[in-house]
Amino acid sequence: MPLTPEEPQIHESVPGPRTAPAAGRSASTPRPVPGPPRPAAPRPAPPKEASPAGVRPGRPGPSRPAGNGTAAVPPGPATPAAAANPSGAPDQRAAATAQIQLIPAPADGATDAADETVDLLLDTGRAPGEILVLTTGDPHPWAAHELSFGEDSYWAQHDAGDDVFYADIRAPRIGDRPVVIVALNGGSDETMPQALAGALSHAGVLLIVCGDPARINTLLGAAAGS
Repeated sequence: MPLTPEEPQIHESVPGPRTAPAAGRSASTPRPVPGPPRPAAPRPAPPKEASPAGVRPGRPGPSRPAGNGTAAVPPGPATPAAAANPSGAPDQRAAATAQIQLIPAPADGATDAADETVDLLLDTGRAPGEILVLTTGDPHPWAAHELSFGEDSYWAQHDAGDDVFYADIRAPRIGDRPVVIVALNGGSDETMPQALAGALSHAGVLLIVCGDPARINTLLGAAAGS
């Protein structure tokens, strides 16, 4: 008489893990349960009027494409904007205390490096009116645009001191500001040492020079010896 297979027995389910950990392996450590999400940081209120395409609110000039990230500027505490110096006479106290920082860049990329440096300074707390950008060769696009409306309105913005200002390094009406950025995008090596010495005299806290490092060191050395 053939044997009938035993019917499988159904055991009562027991709470707990369905399978035991394999021999020789420890049970996985339970992961920590994340806490409640942090509240998002408050964002500044958007401007009432939409800015034109390509223009960053709060600073003049067209926006620039992101660079190679070589510009590194120490943030430093924000300080009140320095009063304009209509006479353009060098301030010996500023020349004695301002620090010098070099930003490597080719001559045709010095202006872009200066713009990236301005962005970094603004992002780290500097007020727009604390920053002066000087070019040694072709004028900055913003300066060329504003000068097309006349020198009176152009220099009125400089004297107001409430926004980033762009000028030629040889301009006679340049005043003092805490941070001066020089874009070494041209100019003669014969006149640049004196021009850099003048830029340093206008910098209350920091002089940042964007350009070829070898040329910058040569010009600064000549400026110190003059």
